[in-house]
Amino acid sequence: MSDKITIAVSKGRIYDEAVPLLAKLGIVLKDDPKKSRKLILDTNQPNIKILIIRATDVPTYVERGAAELGIAGKDVLMEYSGDSLYEPVDLGIAKCRMMLAGLKDAKPITDRPRVVTKYTNITRNYFADRGQQVEIIKLYGSMELGPVLGLSDWIVDLVDTGNTLKANGLVTLDHIADISSRLVVNKAAMKMKNALIKPIINQLSDIVENGGI
Repeated sequence: MSDKITIAVSKGRIYDEAVPLLAKLGIVLKDDPKKSRKLILDTNQPNIKILIIRATDVPTYVERGAAELGIAGKDVLMEYSGDSLYEPVDLGIAKCRMMLAGLKDAKPITDRPRVVTKYTNITRNYFADRGQQVEIIKLYGSMELGPVLGLSDWIVDLVDTGNTLKANGLVTLDHIADISSRLVVNKAAMKMKNALIKPIINQLSDIVENGGI
């Protein structure tokens, strides 16, 4: 059995906030992804490598065994449809909220509302739980334009400060979920490499319980 461990990490904010956590585990990157074009980065631990990929790809890489561990936002995990992942630790980083929002002075909606979002599964499940029929329109960015330009009645999207909503005349209508980044583990790797993975889980749990980064 190989003693190699690969950790898949989302690009951007999650990566920036995960690096200090990994450093507390004694895992320090040798390469700077902002200066290097490498996607598989070496660390000071010869048996541990970091894979820097798109956020939405992290669950796939981990579930398929290309990485034993991953760090991804709860929004990505809620949207993902696989079932071969453990989610043992809420790392408490990259926090935001999944919200339903619409125009501040919108008229009452009497027929089936239209909702723009890139989170189609989350949106579908949310409205199904409410027993409400909606038309979901998938977009990949600038959700706020949907209600402004008449493409939709509402949006479902991540909200951090709320400044973008406010600047475009939108207000939050409902809180769908609190979002933060989670450690995910491949189920097969958890069994085959338990002696390597379990200490990482335990140490991260301790770090989070003691205030994180």
